Amino acid sequence: MRAVGYRKSLPITDPEALVDLDLPQPAPGPRDLLVKVEAVSVNPVDTKVRRRAEPEAGGAKVLGWDAAGTVVAAGAEVPGFAAGDAVFYAGDLTRAGTNAQFHCVDARIVGRKPARLDWAQAAALPLTAITAWETLFDRLDTGKPVPGAAPAILIVGGAGGVGSVAIQLARELTDLTVIATASRPETAAWCRDLGAHHVVDHSKPLAAEVAALGLGAPGLVFSTTNTDAHLAAIVELIAPQGRLALIDDPERLDVGLLKRKSLSLHWEFMFTRSMFATADIAAQGALLDEVARLIDSGRLRTTLGEHYGRIDAANLRRAHGLIESGRARGKIVLEGFSE
Repeated sequence: MRAVGYRKSLPITDPEALVDLDLPQPAPGPRDLLVKVEAVSVNPVDTKVRRRAEPEAGGAKVLGWDAAGTVVAAGAEVPGFAAGDAVFYAGDLTRAGTNAQFHCVDARIVGRKPARLDWAQAAALPLTAITAWETLFDRLDTGKPVPGAAPAILIVGGAGGVGSVAIQLARELTDLTVIATASRPETAAWCRDLGAHHVVDHSKPLAAEVAALGLGAPGLVFSTTNTDAHLAAIVELIAPQGRLALIDDPERLDVGLLKRKSLSLHWEFMFTRSMFATADIAAQGALLDEVARLIDSGRLRTTLGEHYGRIDAANLRRAHGLIESGRARGKIVLEGFSE
């Protein structure tokens, strides 16, 4: 089968950073689905793994943790799925990635593809939808008010893949005022179009930007990027006893700053459930089914930003390059393999 991967960690400007491969087709385990991959999207985690994780000697590593596709076969212990089903999912960081014609995935973390979306539109969503959902509802517990705080949430990095879903979920499924951050006119417009009540500029003093809205101190902050750079401002602007969640990888984070306001810190890593086969691993498949229902009812929409064409090494190198530039808006999607 055709696939894209790498044999050595290299800068994305190197033609060997991602290469086209011919690999054996995988066989599903008892809990797996074998999926014919129709479309994939690219996430920051793809670029981080490519830069940091060397493949085994003599081998190649296939990246990709978002896919939409068609079930080819189901393992003996898989209920509820059959050949021909259209699905979408984000996969498991400890297994081979989705940048391949055929892919095996634990059926418990798979959802039914939204009927109203095409393959590319659906592939844009799983990883970011799971991350945003788990952050808002499992980590930040948005249904629990912070005493005395403005009923609002600040989403730092609203135009990124996760932020783009989080804005929609917070607007549709909570009563919170949604404040997003963006630093360019086009990304600010994107956030407003997705449903943000207010957009502030994170390239300016963030606490002053939020205070100028006149809403009071928000009780919840969801930081998707550059948390270390924004932490002091977040601590200044958030209400006492507020809750801060983050998903990025700051090299250093001075958590002592949170003590004076009794702030709580919540990490979200959407691969935790699959990596540790947690007792509630099936929650990811269930939430993807709920996301699909919300899309098919018109309450959520895809966050596809750019379509980069066929799934091949050249196009994936372009996608990695844009993500590493920090200027991506929404999700980058690729669709289909050359025959």
